[in-house]
Amino acid sequence: MERHYVDRTNWLRAAVLGANDGILSTASLILGVAAASDGRRALIVAGLAGLVAGATSMAAGEYVSVSSQADSADADLGRERRELKENPRGERHELAGIYIQRGLEPRLADQVAEQLMAKDALEAHARDELGLTDEMRPRPIQAALASAAAFSSGAALPLIAAALAPVGIVQAVIAVASLACLGLLGAVGARAGGAPMWRGTIRVLILGALAMAVTTGIGAAVGRAV
Repeated sequence: MERHYVDRTNWLRAAVLGANDGILSTASLILGVAAASDGRRALIVAGLAGLVAGATSMAAGEYVSVSSQADSADADLGRERRELKENPRGERHELAGIYIQRGLEPRLADQVAEQLMAKDALEAHARDELGLTDEMRPRPIQAALASAAAFSSGAALPLIAAALAPVGIVQAVIAVASLACLGLLGAVGARAGGAPMWRGTIRVLILGALAMAVTTGIGAAVGRAV
């Protein structure tokens, strides 16, 4: 059986974005604090705060977003259930019309619609009219946990670097380690999605370096001002 890249889109996007956000936001936060202060303790506190705040924020945002999708899906299914009960003949014609638009002859389309509705009318309409399947059904809790885990795994990297690197070169170690992992993530994401690896790697490296540079500059300016 063929494997298609599009099947990976949802989980790949969530995992890569979550880890990418974790690395970039936490590294930028720590670098900004490092530019404004000299103590390692402040870096670790800032990194931990960024990890916890980011993970909970990602989880809450993902839960709300996917819950809204789930509510919409449930509402559509409820409407289809009522329509199937009130007008099954019309619903069969509607399903047959979908198959005709996809290239089936009218007679064959009507036969397919009749047989599929005989087996499970709601499933047939959910899949072919609404585009809803069990695999694609929104799962808020699963999405929230996965998003928080992905962010935390990414945020742990700059935090570990801040805790272990020598104080004199802590900023350089954090920046290099974070950029290396961002580049690796970009390459892995591109590879898994079937896109050129160099494109994903260069894109994430440029944007990541820019974000860290801006945050470091602002931290340094604020540190001098206060």
